[in-house]
Amino acid sequence: MSVFSGLIDNIYSNIFYSGRFFLYMKGLYNTLLIAFFAAIVGIAIGTLVAIIKVYSAESRGLRPLNFLCDIYLTVVRGTPMAVQLLIMYYVVFGAAPATFRIPVAVIAFGVNSGAYVAEIIRAGIQSIDRGQTEAGRSLGLTKNMTMRYIIMPQAVKNILPALFNEFITLVKETAIVSLIAVPDLTYAATLVRSRTFNAYVPLFFIALVYLTIVVGLTALQKRLERRLAASDQR
Repeated sequence: MSVFSGLIDNIYSNIFYSGRFFLYMKGLYNTLLIAFFAAIVGIAIGTLVAIIKVYSAESRGLRPLNFLCDIYLTVVRGTPMAVQLLIMYYVVFGAAPATFRIPVAVIAFGVNSGAYVAEIIRAGIQSIDRGQTEAGRSLGLTKNMTMRYIIMPQAVKNILPALFNEFITLVKETAIVSLIAVPDLTYAATLVRSRTFNAYVPLFFIALVYLTIVVGLTALQKRLERRLAASDQR
């Protein structure tokens, strides 16, 4: 009974005492905020890079841009996210005020995610039968109009599950923003642990929160996949 009572006391002191629950909730808010806007930045960058790489196969004028895109993809995918975050904060935005930490994290994670999103979108575009492009051109549409009105809508439908999975990965990866003192969920657990000298309750609590988020998002992803599969069968 005393063991159970001690566990209850530890849970209370590490999660609820002195408004610590709201500290976790603020950290969760920042975690989701960074992941959401980083996903938007990543999709914007990834779409641009993917289109450049697809068009460069047919246009020599885009080859210099394609070369830059290859460098970007190689560097971002070949270096750890933690190192990229530290470089972005201490080197690229070294003169920025401390209040700029969250925007820096959004940019860093967005740039990183863009490299993976670019490959997802490029694969989605290339999965569309070439006859779709030829049909659009035969109807008098320009290359850009064919891409916008025929190819991209079909590609987006194919890549939505993969993009959703990238967002799930992004949510988990944001746990390292505490490296630049962003008050996210992991930072909140570290702060509580430093005050209570108890490691397992704060860490297991945020692990449970992350697990709940990921399980929920995974369930939404599977539901989306089922709907897309059902629409394909109609």
